[in-house]
Amino acid sequence: MPLQLTEIERVKTISKEDFYANFVKKQKPVVVEQLTSDWPAYEKWSLKYIKEIAGDKIVPLYDDRPVSYKDGFNEAHANMKMSDYIDLLNSKPTNFRIFLYNLIQEVPLLKKDFLWPNLGLRLVKQLPMLFFGGENSKVFMHYDIDYSNILHFHFHGKKRCVLFSPDQTPYLYKVPFSLISREDIDFDNPDFDKFPALKQAKGYVTELRHGEMLYMPEGYWHYMKYQTPGFSMSLRAFPRSIIKLSKAAYNVFIMRHIDNFMKKRKGQKWIDYKNEKALSTTNKNFS
Repeated sequence: MPLQLTEIERVKTISKEDFYANFVKKQKPVVVEQLTSDWPAYEKWSLKYIKEIAGDKIVPLYDDRPVSYKDGFNEAHANMKMSDYIDLLNSKPTNFRIFLYNLIQEVPLLKKDFLWPNLGLRLVKQLPMLFFGGENSKVFMHYDIDYSNILHFHFHGKKRCVLFSPDQTPYLYKVPFSLISREDIDFDNPDFDKFPALKQAKGYVTELRHGEMLYMPEGYWHYMKYQTPGFSMSLRAFPRSIIKLSKAAYNVFIMRHIDNFMKKRKGQKWIDYKNEKALSTTNKNFS
């Protein structure tokens, strides 16, 4: 039995008025297929191009190891020259990913390759973030700490994206004091015997191809799987409502620090406790 997933609506192009009225205001995801067709990046951005202009940069890498009490918040698992990393992506499947990396700050030349979309969102121009992954590498199910509206552009290859709206949180085995679901859930082939609440979760799915943009509304859960080596860029706009801004502030200024304090004090026992709590509480509520 698969997850209950609906294909995300797709449009080739869209006006600012239609995008804001039909998707931002309704907090509904959408894929815009040709938004980048007039960008230099549409023709230029490939792994080969990134290697040519940024191959000497040392980049932070993340893999799919479980969260450890020894890890800091978003702490990288390894570092590597971009040229070596891209060679690795092209040579074989790898779990190593680049996550939330401001390569454009490191290589300002990239700023000339894309345009800031005029879609009615106040995009934060200091935060264009890049993400890279190898074939079959996965980004665990999570939501973003700042509850931003996200424009997610994919380049070079294919990427599968699974989304859940915030109202589906009770079914997703959210780990307390974290932004993630249980890491041992395989969202490609979930174990409904161990995680029965997932049967009730209703989400969205799409396959992004080169140049396509996925709009992810505020606080949406997302799971990504690179079907081929590739990379993406996210542009962000802060949440529009006071309630979500307050949740973002709580995540950044309170929750994150409580979690780090407890990891230092309790070590792995704190991680184990949170994972068990996610399982027991969710299953109890939906037994």
